[in-house]
Amino acid sequence: MSKRVAKIAKLQFPAGGAKPGPALAGVGINMPQFTTAFNDATRDRAGDIVPVVITVYDDKSFDFVLKTTPAAILLKRAAGIQSGSATPNKAVVGTITEAQLREIAEYKLPDLNANDVEGAMRIVGGTARNMGIKIEGMED
Repeated sequence: MSKRVAKIAKLQFPAGGAKPGPALAGVGINMPQFTTAFNDATRDRAGDIVPVVITVYDDKSFDFVLKTTPAAILLKRAAGIQSGSATPNKAVVGTITEAQLREIAEYKLPDLNANDVEGAMRIVGGTARNMGIKIEGMED
């Protein structure tokens, strides 16, 4: 018999740096058990923010699925900027190459609603434009 799902929570933690706290307290799971499992699973992604979907069952057991780092973080790192533009239509705060865009899109592909890398590039490119990041080699 399958277990009944009590709750699904979507959170973000630094890779290898999840700690018990208010974000996890509301989920209703064994915090030390989750943080140990999460930190072990993400140790190789140091420096990244890792989104995680936690499925909590009625008996307080849980499963979690790691997602890819958010596109905005990857784009800021590629462009070498601290934050996106306050007015993305007017101010360009950084540039990335089409090759960098392709690399980010290939990494993000499993979590995007796209069938191929070109579709993923359009999605990530839209995020870049909304952040005020110009993509060299692509027309707007």
